[in-house]
Amino acid sequence: MELKEGERLDYLLDERMKIIQSSEVFNFSLDAVLLANFVYVPIQKGDLLDLCTGNAVIPLLLSKRTKGSITGVEIQERIFDMALRSIKFNNLEHRLSVIHGDLKDMPQRLGHSRYDVVTCNPPYFPTPSENEFNENLHLAIARHEIMCTLEDVIRVSSQLVRHGGKVAFVHRPGRLLDILTLMRHYKLEPKRLRFVYPKVGKEANTLLIEGTKYGKADLKILPPLYVYKENNEYTEEMYEILYGKR
Repeated sequence: MELKEGERLDYLLDERMKIIQSSEVFNFSLDAVLLANFVYVPIQKGDLLDLCTGNAVIPLLLSKRTKGSITGVEIQERIFDMALRSIKFNNLEHRLSVIHGDLKDMPQRLGHSRYDVVTCNPPYFPTPSENEFNENLHLAIARHEIMCTLEDVIRVSSQLVRHGGKVAFVHRPGRLLDILTLMRHYKLEPKRLRFVYPKVGKEANTLLIEGTKYGKADLKILPPLYVYKENNEYTEEMYEILYGKR
């Protein structure tokens, strides 16, 4: 496996897979792992799509939960190349693929109402300052709404998912009302919501939400997920998400 300057090969899911990362270009976050664990997926078959896929961490993780085909979409060519090589390294080219392109072009390019499941770990933050642009454009695009907005992500997800299909996002709690409003506007009925907390007694810093295209109103608030115990070790649930049962 060819590694380019600044890249490394990291373990994924208790050494069952490996993934190419780079602190200068793209590292996946815990949010991506949480989304891949949270979203409903058909076990035996189906077509799944991951927008803003980065180095294909979510498709790689989902490949352990479903036998369906999974496609990632990544706008940055350098990160797209990392995703391609990560998929090849794990010998998953028969089920996983990645497209280099703008997610806003995908409905026309891939077709409307095609996918059973659509996921996205989108950029969270407003347009960055000039300094952030200048320091590292790769990271700025991944973190900030430069190439797409929250509304772009939700609109496109709705266009791509089939009637009755699932769409799931991970984001920040401060955007909850925006997310709920936009999901309903684009006919994605919110069905499952879970808040993630660093520790007991701390404010939630992450939310996971899943909706159904043209679904009936019935939002379930799931139990909270705590990442760390008081001694800063992972909670049992978090450990199981990351590494499997002890």
